[in-house]
Amino acid sequence: MEELATRLRAQALAEGFSDIGICAPDAAPETAGRLDAFLKAGLHGDMGWMAQRSKWRGSPTALWPEAKSVIMLAENYGPDEDPLRLLSMKDRGSISVYARNKDYHDPVKKRLKRLGRWLIEQEPCEIKVFVDTAPVMEKPLAQAAGLGWQGKHTNVVSRKLGSWFFLGAIFTTLDLPKDQPEPDHCGNCRSCLDACPTDAFIAPYRLDPRKCISYLTIEQKGPIDPALRAQMGNRIYGCDDCLAVCPWNKFAQVASDAAYWARIELRCPKLEHLVTLDDADFREVFAGSPIKRIGRVSFVRNVLYAIGNSGDASMAAAARPLASDPDDTIKDAAHWALERLS
Repeated sequence: MEELATRLRAQALAEGFSDIGICAPDAAPETAGRLDAFLKAGLHGDMGWMAQRSKWRGSPTALWPEAKSVIMLAENYGPDEDPLRLLSMKDRGSISVYARNKDYHDPVKKRLKRLGRWLIEQEPCEIKVFVDTAPVMEKPLAQAAGLGWQGKHTNVVSRKLGSWFFLGAIFTTLDLPKDQPEPDHCGNCRSCLDACPTDAFIAPYRLDPRKCISYLTIEQKGPIDPALRAQMGNRIYGCDDCLAVCPWNKFAQVASDAAYWARIELRCPKLEHLVTLDDADFREVFAGSPIKRIGRVSFVRNVLYAIGNSGDASMAAAARPLASDPDDTIKDAAHWALERLS
């Protein structure tokens, strides 16, 4: 199997993946206990899907007992500029780097399936491929497979790729040689913790998602806590602050796949334009984008909070019509924005 593993690594890179590692399905036994404590504390907030099938999520061996190896793949989506520069452009909306083009699930899954088919052709076996949407905790498996380590911001950091990469997994019945887990290289650094606009970190390596701007702008439905709105700034979908400040990004690379290059209209979009989107416009603009999943109501809510944080009274004209919107969440956000601008 050593020779097959060597050829598998070469094939993964040929398919466009940036890195590959292999671990056993039970290589992160602490995951189940940590997940259980997280859920019991209610830290998952509106993310009810985390509690569903939690037995599978906490244990890959429970998800598929026949699996003998987990092949973890990294796919680079590094930006070509510092995403934090947008935070000072108060009339523009800041969209998380990963969401500035097409939904990453499709290209990553296609690559995984091609690689999986190649593997079956080399050595008959069974496989299952996963990209983020299944009950699989990819980050602990990625560390166990040697792709990187979970930093103090809880995301995976790589000495090769910095912070900017997606994860995919291939479970297989083949007993492939396993890689060594990657040790923690954060040291005394706390840049990511100090950068968080909402102080969402309970402690190093522990995040309260209910205060995280990525959670607030993407997962939470309805109005956001007024105490957090001002701290959101102009972040209208996701937040990259803790990723962007990581010193290991000195090794980050710009994405080679054009599917991850920012669409020009999403690189630094005008808030005044985005807030006028009706439902049909929203679906058209964000067709094929991960942003489409949250729907117009949550998106326009986020834009209105950004308008309220802009300090630019001229933008009140764009927010005012929404103060009588049929949706209570949008109406509340518009009134908040107008009050801030007045």
